Amino acid sequence: MSVGGGGWSRAVERRSGAALVLAQGGGGGPGAVVWDAALVLAKFLERGRPALRRRAVLELGAGTGAVGIMAASLGADVTVTDLEELQDLLKLNIETNKHLLTGSIQAKVLKWGEDVTAFLPPPDYILMADCIYYEESLEPLLKTLKDLSGPDTCIICCYEQRTMGKNPEIERKYFELLQMDFELEEIPLEQHDEEYRSEDILILNIRRKKQET
Repeated sequence: MSVGGGGWSRAVERRSGAALVLAQGGGGGPGAVVWDAALVLAKFLERGRPALRRRAVLELGAGTGAVGIMAASLGADVTVTDLEELQDLLKLNIETNKHLLTGSIQAKVLKWGEDVTAFLPPPDYILMADCIYYEESLEPLLKTLKDLSGPDTCIICCYEQRTMGKNPEIERKYFELLQMDFELEEIPLEQHDEEYRSEDILILNIRRKKQET
């Protein structure tokens, strides 16, 4: 399978039967690869907590769509978002796996920091896998999270802790800024998928802080 002149595909096993088949590559840069954090989050969702059937779900930085397509296969109504250059890949992967979906899914362009009116009202869940990677994106990402989330929205963030270069400082700054408006809860490793887990990959539940009255 190829995308835009070159690529390869990856199968993501599902407990319920046929695997998701996800095209990668094709000039989409780092976003066009199924990263380990995406696999960990997708398989965590498959465990059924939270229950996603008939829930409104939005994925940020969807890349190949692995997480969002898994959510749609679990019955969620999903919008996967990323930059314009990844839309063809997202749409191809949605089409390839449509026979496995029990919910709905659509791909849309969303650039962090820009207007999100078209994506409102706030979804039940916002999903993020490996979205913390360069300093210039932190404030636009945080703005988008604040603009998209309501008091009942649960943000599920999965990321791989990296110790090279500027990564630790970027992560520290991100969570420092995030905790100004949001509360964080780490999901224990024993609640992750038995096979798709790693001590270096964390899953967090994130919710807006309650407004004082």
